[in-house]
Amino acid sequence: MRIPDSLVEKLLNATGRFTAEQLTTLREQEQQEKKPLQDLVISNNLLTEKELTKLYADEIEVPFIELNAKEVKREILKALPERIARQYRSVVFEAEKDGEISIAMEDPDDIQALNFLHKQLGNELKIFIAPATMIQATLDQYRGNISSELTKVISDEAAADVEEEVVSEDEVAEDSPIAQTVNLIIEYGVKANASDIHIEPREGFVIVRYRIDGMLREANKLPRKVLGALVSRIKILSNLKIDEHRAPQDGRFKVEVGGLTYALRVSTLPIVDGEKVVMRILNESTKAATFEDLGFWGDALKSLKHAIAQPHGMVLVTGPTGSGKSTTLFSVLTMLNTPNVNISTVEDPVEYRVVGANQVQVNPIAGMTFTNGLRALLRQDPNIIMVGEIRDGETADLAVQAALTGHLVFSTLHTNNAATCLPRLLNMGVEPFLIASTVRVVLGQRLVRRLCSHCREAFEPDATMLTQIDKIFHLQETGIMKKLQVYEKEALADGIGKGMKSTADELSTSDHGIGRLFNAHEDGCENCNHTGYRGRIGIYEVLNNTETIQHQIVGSSTSDSIENLAIKEGMVTMQVDGLVKALRGETTIGEVLRVTAQEA
Repeated sequence: MRIPDSLVEKLLNATGRFTAEQLTTLREQEQQEKKPLQDLVISNNLLTEKELTKLYADEIEVPFIELNAKEVKREILKALPERIARQYRSVVFEAEKDGEISIAMEDPDDIQALNFLHKQLGNELKIFIAPATMIQATLDQYRGNISSELTKVISDEAAADVEEEVVSEDEVAEDSPIAQTVNLIIEYGVKANASDIHIEPREGFVIVRYRIDGMLREANKLPRKVLGALVSRIKILSNLKIDEHRAPQDGRFKVEVGGLTYALRVSTLPIVDGEKVVMRILNESTKAATFEDLGFWGDALKSLKHAIAQPHGMVLVTGPTGSGKSTTLFSVLTMLNTPNVNISTVEDPVEYRVVGANQVQVNPIAGMTFTNGLRALLRQDPNIIMVGEIRDGETADLAVQAALTGHLVFSTLHTNNAATCLPRLLNMGVEPFLIASTVRVVLGQRLVRRLCSHCREAFEPDATMLTQIDKIFHLQETGIMKKLQVYEKEALADGIGKGMKSTADELSTSDHGIGRLFNAHEDGCENCNHTGYRGRIGIYEVLNNTETIQHQIVGSSTSDSIENLAIKEGMVTMQVDGLVKALRGETTIGEVLRVTAQEA
């Protein structure tokens, strides 16, 4: 869909959300970059593609449809042959019994496409407009599962002749079966919302696994003979040495799937059976999530918002690898990213790109360590600094000094919970009074799988289960049981569980205790690939560095003492936060216990 620049400007004016100066700046940018105005509006985050398409739909008086590719049945989709659907960027998504067919188009003003579709499908057509990315995602549903698609490619005669040790240029060329195999593996990883793709050699075969919602799932087994060409193709894409098989290598490349750009961070590792490859998938087209989207609510949300609004100090995020620390910091930095501040980061690796921020990649071989990078950043007149990870005393000391001298500093530490973070800094040699005076809040987090809103099942826990929950979460012992209904009301007010289709505004607690919990459907549904879960949500604890806790730090108290005092002052622990989200139908008790590693 190509919207004329004059019409885009008219649509922006109609919203009343943009000043004349903003529109002038857009026009100047259009002249400099030679890009259509509609692309600049979306890339500058002035409007989302969905919002712009809605405005355009109202203007041309064509109904807007928000397509969910997973909900479109394949038999209905195939009413229009794939070749024609892709040519005219149109998809059939609904067919009524009376013969009326609903079709979504990227450009309903395309007269040639409309004429052809009427000839192909008849005159009983109901035309809708949908964003290009939704059309593309629905077009991707024409494909079968990864096993059948890969089997077609691998069974090709060219693949059958591949030798494991000797890889020719033809075998890894752009149009070779191996190149198609790599493209399919990546494409299916993106479509399945996987965070990582694992290609692992075994004695007699190569296994492909995807990490989806934090859990590894086996997708396919490939013949052992394709390993050399497969790894070489990925190395070529990542600009790595294809003749180096004995040392680990790291690289990066970008792909476009469904109209969105994805960065793949590649790591190769020599293991006993050959070279293993892991590709981390990062969606560069994704806008940063809001705190509410991430799962913050109540006092934790207020404390975090207050801390990042301060002109100086430290905000620390803790948790193990894969707990979502980078995503949280990406959201924070995006929120603080305005033209009047200088944001500088030193990271290993740079996972998310923040437009307008100065991001530095750690490179120990070249002498660019966290310490050296941070020292250099302090001479670059920054307002906000983000250090990817505090790993040693020197980096910790520099970060504290930066916070003392008028900078707002963000960083991460690998500790089990928020309270453990403060003694960890003491252990690194940072003076207690410096920690007390610079740290604003410490955020501990984990990620749990989110229940599928379409097929989750509510149930009433029995007395045995309630006793077990009380024992695990220490509800009576800590007095949390009395506060649970208040917590759930606060969570509901901040949008936790409101995305669920049924009983979204009902409470699971009452004056008598817990009356309802949720489970994943055993067989799931099409929306969650029959797993019962779709996506992940964070569970958090936000420790405020209050005056009483500062006294504890200066007195070199233990992490347990600090945590107990924080709970008395109102901190909701990760486990309790997880319990509240289980009550709201976002996750299950089992998921919360899985990531917080607590036993009954």
